[in-house]
Amino acid sequence: MPHPFHLALHVRDLDEAREFYSDGLGAAEGRSTETWVDFDFFGHQLSLHLGEPFASAPTGQVGDHMVPMPHFGVVLPLEEWKEVAERLESRKTDFIIKPSVRFQGEPGEQWTMFFQDPSGNPIEVKGFSDASGLFSQ
Repeated sequence: MPHPFHLALHVRDLDEAREFYSDGLGAAEGRSTETWVDFDFFGHQLSLHLGEPFASAPTGQVGDHMVPMPHFGVVLPLEEWKEVAERLESRKTDFIIKPSVRFQGEPGEQWTMFFQDPSGNPIEVKGFSDASGLFSQ
């Protein structure tokens, strides 16, 4: 990964966010204050600040699904994606799109899942068995 991204989002409750991102997604907590907390989100810096999250709506059409927009996420090697999916399933996560494969057998075949953090921020986690398929046409 040449350049990690930095993303800052609002959450309503830092303790709830800490539990979800660390225990649910396996993100390591970094620096924090009373109003924000940083996480190592799969090698990227995710800063969660107290506040009202962006509104989102299911307006993005991907295949047969309408996905929430805006959303953020991460692309993982398939084995790591499976570990995250298992952890979230064991927590009885309420998925918007359950862990599944799409574009099977086509260029860009990917495994995906959509869910929300406790503040309603939509997250997509994709898994690729071959990372070169990320930008396939």
